[in-house]
Amino acid sequence: MADIAVIDYGMGNLRSVAKAIEHVAPGRTVCVTDDPLEVERAGRVVFPGQGAMPDCMRELDARGLRSAVMAAAANKPFLGICIGLQMLFERSEEGDVPGLGLFHGRVRRFSAASMVDAAGARLKVPHMGWNRVRQLRAHPLWDGIEDGARFYFVHSYYVDTADQALVTGESDYAHPFTCAIARDNVFAVQFHPEKSAAAGLRLLANFVGWQAVGGGDGR
Repeated sequence: MADIAVIDYGMGNLRSVAKAIEHVAPGRTVCVTDDPLEVERAGRVVFPGQGAMPDCMRELDARGLRSAVMAAAANKPFLGICIGLQMLFERSEEGDVPGLGLFHGRVRRFSAASMVDAAGARLKVPHMGWNRVRQLRAHPLWDGIEDGARFYFVHSYYVDTADQALVTGESDYAHPFTCAIARDNVFAVQFHPEKSAAAGLRLLANFVGWQAVGGGDGR
């Protein structure tokens, strides 16, 4: 039985996530797995991913992992990364595909018409690179991380939710967008902590030690 399961549904380089967690959690057992039983038995779960939302949802179901993800998000420390954040919401504009519906909100594409910075220069989509993250409320996973610290992003879509109590981190790319959410035992981020140097490693270390409370359907 693994201490920490990194869910493998065939999308993205999950080994880099696992290696980063192993680095901050010596002595803990970390496994990359597509076995629902391994996910169920693990003490903590990381739900990463890269790629297109329709492909991610299809592969999640093809591997029989949907129920395991839903159960983990309801009852144990759970960290979503990148698409692993977006999949927790109701629907994505990418392919007009439904997500897992754990939280209210939609996933929207950065509008080409709005991609202009403060100086009037055009911004590219996807958004790639380092951006500052504003911590909108305190959370154990922010411990030891400076407000405004930079994290590494690679994405064309972002979460749009009216549930502001859910939003715990925000960044800017032409306009403010949600980049971290938290409720009960779930914390999820749009950026890649495994690629975000010291701040990212601190966030992962905080997750490993997080004594999450609560649970339920996330609403």
